[in-house]
Amino acid sequence: MKIRKLRSAALAISAAGLAVSLAACGSSGPAGSNVSSDSATMWGLTGGNQPVLQKSVDDWNQANPDKSIKLDFFANDAYKTKVRTAVGAGEGPTFIYGWGGGVLKSYVDANQVDDLTTFIKDNPQVKDRYLPSVLKNGEVNGKTYALPNNNVQPVVLYFNKDVFDKVGAQPPKTWDELMALVPKFKEAGIAPFSLGGQSKWPDLMWLEYLVERIGGPEVFANIAANKPGAWSDPAVKEALTKIQDLADAGGFINGFSSVAADSNADQALMYTGKAAMILQGGWIYQGMKKDAADFVKSGKLGYTTFPTVPGGKGDPANVVGNPSNFWSISAKATDAQKKAALDYVKDGMFTGANTDALISSGAVPVVKGIEDKLAASPDKDFLTFVYGLAKNAPSFTLSWDQALSPAQGDAMLSNLDQIFLKKISPDQFISTMNATIGK
Repeated sequence: MKIRKLRSAALAISAAGLAVSLAACGSSGPAGSNVSSDSATMWGLTGGNQPVLQKSVDDWNQANPDKSIKLDFFANDAYKTKVRTAVGAGEGPTFIYGWGGGVLKSYVDANQVDDLTTFIKDNPQVKDRYLPSVLKNGEVNGKTYALPNNNVQPVVLYFNKDVFDKVGAQPPKTWDELMALVPKFKEAGIAPFSLGGQSKWPDLMWLEYLVERIGGPEVFANIAANKPGAWSDPAVKEALTKIQDLADAGGFINGFSSVAADSNADQALMYTGKAAMILQGGWIYQGMKKDAADFVKSGKLGYTTFPTVPGGKGDPANVVGNPSNFWSISAKATDAQKKAALDYVKDGMFTGANTDALISSGAVPVVKGIEDKLAASPDKDFLTFVYGLAKNAPSFTLSWDQALSPAQGDAMLSNLDQIFLKKISPDQFISTMNATIGK
């Protein structure tokens, strides 16, 4: 059960929405009575894995009242802003939820997170539970500062089978086929693609896959390595041009720049038939399973890989996305909080019940030995599809807003938004991003 070459480009947290509410969306739940003011603190994300994490922490608190954890949830965009500000001020939670790499490196450089290398050496059962290539994404300069905490998350092209049947179409295998579908769906009064443009980071999935298909993984590897002029690679300009061609053709739903991904509004447009397709992370299956159970159970949800681009250098089996989310432990936490956190990492995460709960939610945990459990799941078709994408990918490039430094990631998302809105040209985007190299 190995993911052959999960690329370990640096991860970073984007601050896609700076003017967002920072109000918590959850709390420590039923086990709250066991939580005290000096408990370890944990911030998680609302959405797909929220109930699973809540149950894991509740179970831990009930069994370990002397090592309790106070859990709060935040929407994705709000969290990304809040955690960077809090950690920068030395006031972050004990458990820092992240994606590794770029922002993780900034935390490491600022001595904000603990080195976990000795911890996993002294607790080999922790290291041995994980897919090795996923575990590696929590390393900075050869040392471990973050440990995977949930599921593998490649980006997937989802589609509504009913809508496709209505226009007599098949899911696109090539970019030309994708473009040819646009007028068919528009004539039927259906948007070809839903897009959560208000959140900005969903825009990035289009650029990531197009650059990958056109130029291969080396293009972004050079960008992530801060090679001068790396954004000037022809694959980047061609990808940006194709995005604007698709926008010009009416490929995205009207008003996409006001559609929010945090509220699941983008996926709802697809499963209600207002849009035919959506390019989104593997994690939205969990949301659809909850919010559109009949649609999912009836087999109306389709999913496939991103189309190939004629003449492209990228392997069609390559994927982009996130290998997992990660926990880091705050260096500013008290000794008691750190002990509670590490004990939870060792004994509270990926228990049999926790792993089963992740699979039941529609996720593929990043641990070994779960093939039989995936095959026995009611969601086995999707889970084995996602697992196969990751396992068989010659290259799995990490989400670019995670891979770059915070400054670069912010600039990229802001300027890519302008590309989708046709307010800047590909050349202007490239020039702006080349100026961020090394920042």
